[in-house]
Amino acid sequence: MYKTVLITGGSGFVGSNLAIYFKRDNPSCRVIALDNLKRRGSELNLPRLSAAGAEFIHGDIRNKEDIEAVGRFDLMIECSAEPSVLAGYNDSPEYLINTNLVGTVNCFEAARKCRADVIFLSSSRVYPIKEINAINFIDLETRFDLDSVQDIKGVSSEGISEGFPMGSVRSLYGATKLASELLLNEYIQMYGIRGVINRCGVLTGPWQMGKVDQGFVVLWIARHIYKGKLSYFGFGGNGKQVRDILHVSDLYDLLVRQIKDMNIHNGQTYNVGGARENSISLCELTEYCEKLTGNKIGIESVIEDRIADIPYYISDCSKVREATGWKPRISTSEIIREIADWINKNKEILRPILL
Repeated sequence: MYKTVLITGGSGFVGSNLAIYFKRDNPSCRVIALDNLKRRGSELNLPRLSAAGAEFIHGDIRNKEDIEAVGRFDLMIECSAEPSVLAGYNDSPEYLINTNLVGTVNCFEAARKCRADVIFLSSSRVYPIKEINAINFIDLETRFDLDSVQDIKGVSSEGISEGFPMGSVRSLYGATKLASELLLNEYIQMYGIRGVINRCGVLTGPWQMGKVDQGFVVLWIARHIYKGKLSYFGFGGNGKQVRDILHVSDLYDLLVRQIKDMNIHNGQTYNVGGARENSISLCELTEYCEKLTGNKIGIESVIEDRIADIPYYISDCSKVREATGWKPRISTSEIIREIADWINKNKEILRPILL
């Protein structure tokens, strides 16, 4: 068992929850959460980390000295990122690249020096936009779905697999994640460290500070609770675009399995998401929110597609399921109810962040 676990991005939504779960299940392990607290709301996770017995260190992965100051560790869970797929489109890409690529290299270097294992949380957005938009879809009443006839490799009734073509562009965010994957594989081969890459779909749950460009499930529920404004962007403006969603505790359950059999999973890349059974469109999410909150808000319809947006993504998790036996436990409806309960219990402190 690991003596010291370093979680980068450890005060963010994913990192803080993983730190809390890991410390809960391994009380004798030193769990360190490193974070620069840039994202608004991440400071609310500091009392949660402290109560769980996890250590918080204020630091930035862009500064390798901040990582070195942590000292030796046995496992790194690399969660740090600028998470917006729109980052860099209307302003400088420097923070995105320096965090998601340069900062990640700093993380891998620290792991190399410590001979530590690495679990890297990548993204489904490594798959190219042009190819995703070329998938054959059918237009149903409340969502887009896959046509039974497909011309693109890596697409099936299960969704999009790791075999999907990677040839064209995918956004600067997706490019930094893919480049980091390639670098980790080189580190594994060249330096003999062990590592696993998880290409995560939409992760969600309580304590996610949802925004328009990242964390849409929390955002949608919050806007219904606070009676705020929302929009259906692009693809006809009807909210039929589909994603699969995964509760962060289900992600943790997978990481536990991977850690226990690190030699088996070393060097592997897996799609990790809620899969077809936990998929939802925006208009279906709206219906859930209306029933749950009793509030019906006006949702603007914007016909024009947004840059870097896609109409459909569901993770084909066949590879990781066959390798580990893992599958999500928490259903879409349970996720939505849990998030709504969390917002209602913390309504005033979350209002300025989520509204």
